[in-house]
Amino acid sequence: MSRFRFVDLFSGIGGFHQAMAQLGGECVFASEIDKFCNAQYERNYGMCSDVDIRDVQEGDIPQHDVLCAGFPCQAFSKAGRQEGLEDKTRGTLFFEIVRILKRHHTPYIVLENVRNLISHDNGNTWRIIQESLRELGYRTTSAPLILSPHYFGIPQIRERVLILGKYDPDHMDLPLHLDFGEYKSKEDNSIYDVLDEDVSDDSYRISEYEEMVLQAWDEFYHGINLKVIGFPVWADYFKFVGDYAQFPNWKAAFVRKNVSLYNDNKAFIDAWLSKYDDLQHFTKTHHKFEWQCGTGISGIWEGVIQFRPSGIRVKMPNAFQALVAMVQIPIIGKYRRRLTVKEAGRLQSFPVDDEVRPFLADENRKQAYKQYGNSVNVEVIKRAADALFRADA
Repeated sequence: MSRFRFVDLFSGIGGFHQAMAQLGGECVFASEIDKFCNAQYERNYGMCSDVDIRDVQEGDIPQHDVLCAGFPCQAFSKAGRQEGLEDKTRGTLFFEIVRILKRHHTPYIVLENVRNLISHDNGNTWRIIQESLRELGYRTTSAPLILSPHYFGIPQIRERVLILGKYDPDHMDLPLHLDFGEYKSKEDNSIYDVLDEDVSDDSYRISEYEEMVLQAWDEFYHGINLKVIGFPVWADYFKFVGDYAQFPNWKAAFVRKNVSLYNDNKAFIDAWLSKYDDLQHFTKTHHKFEWQCGTGISGIWEGVIQFRPSGIRVKMPNAFQALVAMVQIPIIGKYRRRLTVKEAGRLQSFPVDDEVRPFLADENRKQAYKQYGNSVNVEVIKRAADALFRADA
């Protein structure tokens, strides 16, 4: 489609809006209840999204060609089959989509949700969504469609379920066949494709304490005789001599591996612990270390690092993990700093570098990270919608 009209439900900061606009779409209605997202929506698109879809009558929504929605995942009723469509979905936010589609027979639908939607509520949620759409006259894919930005060269592993539908009541049992070409693997990606080499804002730099802790664990990794560490390193258990029966089986197995690691590297680890005062100046969770890079890199400073409740985690620099509201901002070891807000925008494919009309992130850094983390990925939605529009064309 060259020109079309779309509605943007649960719109956030407008990931769907960006994707549809790039495909030639005009937004005619947006709905969002988060006041911070609403402010950014108006700032970037010049339209108000401060509308609770539950308060809107179907007839008040303008005619449109595409309905977009990143709706929350909620459990549906599991009562008997005697229930009708509306009874099965009532009380959920998916019901809001159902009642709009029932009124407008929107030609195309582009919905996004977490990967867990497929197994949510023992598969009942997915089943009712599929049944509901077919009952409304929509053709969908026969199996759940799972896409991630890294499939398309955007270095982020963020698997999401895309529910694409075409209103075709005469053929609603005929599955849609969509062509996305050849997917890229995680190894085909590089985080440096979205990173700025020089960032002058020192507030993104890691602290002296963080640098000290990471340097210590880098020395640890270089000093031990094990380069593929397939278990979490727990320094507090190196010298454990108690009863393993006090632990669950999984934990007992990890403790045994840590004791073995210590015994195999006793001279080095003793010297390392002495150098760092038995880690007494480290935060307790920083006594733990997770190396998830195999032999792909030679040290911490080449990887992507996160300070997590489970310990310090190091991963390969090919792709970031999903930006889920950005609870732990990734550290780029090579640059000894955290991912910037602008780089987070690039990871979600927002046009932050557009010379004419760049996307403007929230000036509150915490809100900006959260909004990008909660958004759909623009490029993934764009590719999905384009494939849908071309299906059976």
